[in-house]
Amino acid sequence: MLLTVVVSAHRVQGYLRAALESVTGQPPAESGRADLELVVVCAPDGELELAIAREFAGLDPRVRVLVPGGPWDTGAARNAGADAARGTYLLFLDGDDLLLPGAVAEIAARLTATRPDVLCLGHDRVDWWGRAEPGDALPAARNQIVRRAFRDAHRLRFTEGPYDDVVPVHRAHLLACDAGSLASLDRVCVRHRVRRTGTFATTPGRAHFAVIDAYERLTAETGGDPRIPAARTAHLTAVLDDPGRIAPGDRAAFFRAAGLPGRYAAHRGRGAVRAVRARVRASARAGRKSLRARVMRALYRADLRRPLDPRLAVYGAYWNRGVACNPAAVYAKARELVPHIRGVWVVSSRHRDRMPPGVPYVIEGSRAYWRTMATATYLVNNSSFPGGFTKRPGQVYLQTHHGTPLKTMGLDQLPYPALTKGVSFERIVAHADQWDFSLSANPHSTEIWDRVYPSSYEQLPYGYPRNDILCDATDEQTGKIRAELGITPGATVLLYAPTHRDYREGFLPLLDLERLARDLGPGWVLLVRAHYFYGRSAGTAEGGRVVDVTGHRVVEELFLAADALITDYSSLMFDYACLDRPIITYVPDWEAYRAARGTYVDLLSGRRGDTPGAVATTEDELREVLVSGAWRSRDADALRAAFRRRFCPYDDGHAAERVVRRVFPVGSN
Repeated sequence: MLLTVVVSAHRVQGYLRAALESVTGQPPAESGRADLELVVVCAPDGELELAIAREFAGLDPRVRVLVPGGPWDTGAARNAGADAARGTYLLFLDGDDLLLPGAVAEIAARLTATRPDVLCLGHDRVDWWGRAEPGDALPAARNQIVRRAFRDAHRLRFTEGPYDDVVPVHRAHLLACDAGSLASLDRVCVRHRVRRTGTFATTPGRAHFAVIDAYERLTAETGGDPRIPAARTAHLTAVLDDPGRIAPGDRAAFFRAAGLPGRYAAHRGRGAVRAVRARVRASARAGRKSLRARVMRALYRADLRRPLDPRLAVYGAYWNRGVACNPAAVYAKARELVPHIRGVWVVSSRHRDRMPPGVPYVIEGSRAYWRTMATATYLVNNSSFPGGFTKRPGQVYLQTHHGTPLKTMGLDQLPYPALTKGVSFERIVAHADQWDFSLSANPHSTEIWDRVYPSSYEQLPYGYPRNDILCDATDEQTGKIRAELGITPGATVLLYAPTHRDYREGFLPLLDLERLARDLGPGWVLLVRAHYFYGRSAGTAEGGRVVDVTGHRVVEELFLAADALITDYSSLMFDYACLDRPIITYVPDWEAYRAARGTYVDLLSGRRGDTPGAVATTEDELREVLVSGAWRSRDADALRAAFRRRFCPYDDGHAAERVVRRVFPVGSN
């Protein structure tokens, strides 16, 4: 075997899947599959990373998973992966790195042609906005391939603690250079995804002084090689200038400890010039927003001087559409478990008639709204609060989200500019910075939220509170809901709930509902629910067998009324799966939708865990699925079971309780 890729996986739950796919999905060489193996080294406490790695190992025999004991140490993890390797050469990646397409084929060709001890790779880095820039010139673990026998002969092991790759990587480079066995590949093969938060490199502190010790050790082990000082100065200066590593108060101490050439005052002066230029640019941008800022301050300034009310919580859902979704379920459970905390809802003036009697609310933009936002201790929303409020110290913000992500979300939408006109991704990230908690419906969601909303909130893998009703419902409750909807006892009820298309205006069902009702005949009822963006669907027809339920306030009640769900790309499918009832995927525009927005799950693949049941891409196929009974066949049941295992592992009827107990002070009053 030519190459072993060792991936160390620690706190990379939102990035690991893509990293592993970038290795296992390398195009085969002319002789067949890429001649490599993948060793994934996971922390024992990283449950999600370990599950992802084991998933890949179960699908690809080239993948092996290691779980070292004891506290996580990156150097020890890399050494463990190298010790278990079988390949002639070793490449070390982190869980947020990528091998670019075709890289392995070019690496294999260069290694075969030159047989070096060390091969230096072209590499770059991309930030969370998708902006790429060349990687730095210094050797690092990710941009250097080393012959395994060469590593063992020279005992090139990663060190313990931070900056574990400084000594072995530089020693390998120097030794290979002296032996004439150093080669390079200019093609960019490795891409490092720079993360905004959650890494050692984004956590300022004196732990970064360890880089000084690493170079002192390197100097000692190489007998004071004259080539080291230049690399040392370049690396230490880069660390010093990185605010994610060295805090301002520690910079002078770092400069002195590092013994960098020149005077710190001069270095600081150069930095000040750069800072002034940055402030000028920021001031110019701020000027364009000054009018809006003045209006907001006029409404908000007086209220911000008030103390926070520890007994006040403010709730919002679907951009101020009223009591709904996860916030509604949290609100109801909070009234039960923390009755001393008063909940107030934010609602727009055009939706105030949807507020249930007795539920306190404020109208968005009103004086009462700004006072509530300024003084509430707890903030709960499934989207965002209006007006650009400023989160105060002491406020606790729970972001519940409102669906499992099937289509791309957050920063993953950057490659689709045609559908994100007017979207401020800077504002998306700033909003995520306000969250203290991010609610996750399933491990898939945890992966996605971690990457597309990069900030330092705590993930709550608790399931969706809105689905508790689906776990606890009785036959009596279901019968009552069906009676309220006017459904004849014994009828087979299908809920058709297509989602919004970003590339299409208005609700235009890709299905002739009246024809389908006629084809199915008596005894069938079609409940039609358009996306909430539209307000109404196609209307009611066919003697009550096609019923518009778009205006029904509680979608979970529609779930309970339905014997099966027909949908396309709506996240409702993940919630409906809790009921273990048939799900029919009707996707006549699958390719157009994927091209326009991008998806995380391949509904048409037929793979267990991806496809929730029977699939139709035309109206005739959908009719056949229903008439033939394929929608509730053994094959459809097996697909649904796998789908439920993947997307409903936390749904047990107690999600709201878990959330309230974590976020609110249960037991105090």
